[in-house]
Amino acid sequence: MKKILIIEDNEIIIKGLKYLLEQEQFEVQVCLNAQEAMNIIGKQEFDLIVLDIALPDGNGFELCEYIKQYTDIPIIFLTAKDEEQDVVKGLDMGAEDYIIKPFRNKELISRINNVLRRFNKENNKIEYGNVEINLDEKSVYVNGKNVEFTKLEYKILLLLLSNVGKTVTREQILDKIWDVAGNFVNDNTLTVYIKRIRAKLGEEDIIKTVKGIGYQVQGGEK
Repeated sequence: MKKILIIEDNEIIIKGLKYLLEQEQFEVQVCLNAQEAMNIIGKQEFDLIVLDIALPDGNGFELCEYIKQYTDIPIIFLTAKDEEQDVVKGLDMGAEDYIIKPFRNKELISRINNVLRRFNKENNKIEYGNVEINLDEKSVYVNGKNVEFTKLEYKILLLLLSNVGKTVTREQILDKIWDVAGNFVNDNTLTVYIKRIRAKLGEEDIIKTVKGIGYQVQGGEK
């Protein structure tokens, strides 16, 4: 049974969320504030966190940064803050999704399941359509067949699949692969790596070019 942590202080929303998630066979735990959440993060295992931004003792953005610093638990923001800059900020700091209140029950469950499919913690895999990354093996499977990727190619694909639905800029990719390469990787070299990754994915190529900015694996299952 998947375990979800809700960090929310509105008792009405908590009651409705808890009932909805338990009907879908999720185990649910609730924290009413940031301090309560920080006291259990890292001490208990969770498959997903549903996080509000307006908390009585802090800011959900700051709590997200704290959680991402110490764990790889996927986070979905569930908040009334609907300004574009807030959505962008939440996604840029590593949240897997951003849902605005009031929400539709079926859509919320669908988005939760979509994130959980990508972050299959039991098998330590990230899956998207017929592409699968085995995090333990550091290997990539396409249509069930192991395809050999170099360390840099693997790192780039992992970064894109860990940010489904978000545009990852070329600068962000170059910054992340610097550590792996141990030396400078320029913009033209990155283009070559993306081309090689696409060739290895073949018909399962899931990478979209966002002209002048970077690359994206679009949200939703292929």
